Order: sequence, then C-alpha cells, then structure tokens
Amino acid sequence: MKETAELRNIITKRGTLEILIPLCCSTDPVRYIASRKSMKGFSSKTLTTRLKELEKNGILNRQSFNEIPPRVEYRLTPKGQELGSIINLLQWMRK
Repeated sequence: MKETAELRNIITKRGTLEILIPLCCSTDPVRYIASRKSMKGFSSKTLTTRLKELEKNGILNRQSFNEIPPRVEYRLTPKGQELGSIINLLQWMRK
C-alpha cells in the first residue's frame, strides 16, 4: 500500500502528467530539453524534481551522454509501461 500511495502522490503532482504524456505516446526517448520546452509555466526546478521522483520510483529511466552540449534522455521503464489505464488516459489526452 505504501508504494501505491507514493505513486499516486507523484502522479497527481503538478507537472507529472505533462512529463508522462510524450513518453507514453512514443517508443522514442524524450530529451530533457524537449520536456523543458513543452512545459510552459513550469520552472526548471519543478521539471527536474518531478523527473527525479519518477526515476526514483522506477517509472522513468534516465540516460546521460558524454557529449557537448550534454544530452539527457528519458524513457518509461517496464514498470512505467505497466501504468496501463493511466497510459491509456494520457494517450487519449494527447489526441
């Protein structure tokens, strides 16, 4: 129950759905910069905090590349893909 409550708490936080929509509707990774540009009205701090929370809870996988400029990509983990009905809702919202 604790894990379920924590997951519900994260998903209902401001900005989380906006982060998950592009990830759930594609098999391609989403770059941090693309997330930042698509989230108008959200601070970089809020975006970074939400991404860290989702990664900590096994919903997202973060991959950084040793490039200049730095590149960071995010993907849904298998656990994140199991969010079935939420993924369906996000796909519907994207349409």
